[in-house]
Amino acid sequence: MAAYGPVRWVAPLLYGAVLVGGLYYAAAGLGDGPEPAAWRVSGFVAAIGALFALEAVGRRRPGARVPLLLARCGLIGAVVFLDTSGLSQVLFVLLPFTAYFAFGRTTALALGALCLAGPLTAYLLTAPGWYRDLERVSDLLMLSVGLVLAISMAAVAVGEQRARLEVEKYAARVAALSAAAERNRLARDIHDSLGHHLTAMSVQLEMASDFRALDPDAAQRALTEARRSVRLALGDVRQSVRALRGEAAHPTLAAALAGLTHSGAASPRVTVEVNGDEDGYSTAELTALYRAAQEGVTNARRHARATRVTVAVRLAEDAAQLEVTDDGRGFAPDATVTGFGLLGMRERVHLVAGSVEIDSGPDSGTRLTVTVPRGKTGER
Repeated sequence: MAAYGPVRWVAPLLYGAVLVGGLYYAAAGLGDGPEPAAWRVSGFVAAIGALFALEAVGRRRPGARVPLLLARCGLIGAVVFLDTSGLSQVLFVLLPFTAYFAFGRTTALALGALCLAGPLTAYLLTAPGWYRDLERVSDLLMLSVGLVLAISMAAVAVGEQRARLEVEKYAARVAALSAAAERNRLARDIHDSLGHHLTAMSVQLEMASDFRALDPDAAQRALTEARRSVRLALGDVRQSVRALRGEAAHPTLAAALAGLTHSGAASPRVTVEVNGDEDGYSTAELTALYRAAQEGVTNARRHARATRVTVAVRLAEDAAQLEVTDDGRGFAPDATVTGFGLLGMRERVHLVAGSVEIDSGPDSGTRLTVTVPRGKTGER
């Protein structure tokens, strides 16, 4: 069993009460016999002081559980022997109490039984008929009650500490999962925003380089588009920063998709058609549709050598469907190594309970179909 921390104020409080009570008993001469010898009172005070010091050592060296328990047993035995008031017997309850934290319930119950058996054995050996003595019976009953309460208090404290540790571990796991989810989200956002614009800039600059001598006007148009892509990339960076600060303002899906029609070079030609009402769809659902469309257009522009790309969105009452089709060279989806773009798109769509289908083949174009149910994320 893992060692738990005992309630620190219990033992010093009992030590202080026993010290004050024992000294008052000796000073007031409350006993029936002669006053206790000075050495006995001095030893009593010294033993209580040693118990206080033992608590300080236990806080500094919590791993020395067995030596601490043995030392506590010896010092409490010495205090009980030196104390003439009999009040110090209450310290026996500390043995199972502290043992519960260090060794568990079984050890605490065993020590509690031994603490009760000690005075009972002494009564049997030294006081015949003790069971008719009201004072001795009362002391034994009070010790029993004290042991039960001490063990119960220790059990409650250990249970509370165990629950707190479980909550802390759970919180740490949640934090780790949240950090991983946030890293994945940032990776998708970087790929879908900056990656898209950098891809467009790469294509446009290649065109400018290729047509610089053959067609200066085409090269200039490509450079103009590259500058525009730079501005769009900076805009996406600012929007991402605002999103991290909780200040992002999201455009409508139709407006965002309209930007795809002129976010690249002259080829391929992109047409966009949006039907239906966006009301009732969360920001996450609309973002998943837009990023999927963006990924489809980027792949058609960069890899498919397409001349025409069509983006069609139908926003129905129960679900939204996006189709991105191109007339490019296509590919074999089952045999293609999935890149970060398609992976991030699938993750984003799956987070809103959607589905992704890719229909393509060599020299037969590509159709990307994304279906997102309405209102599944609970976010507005």
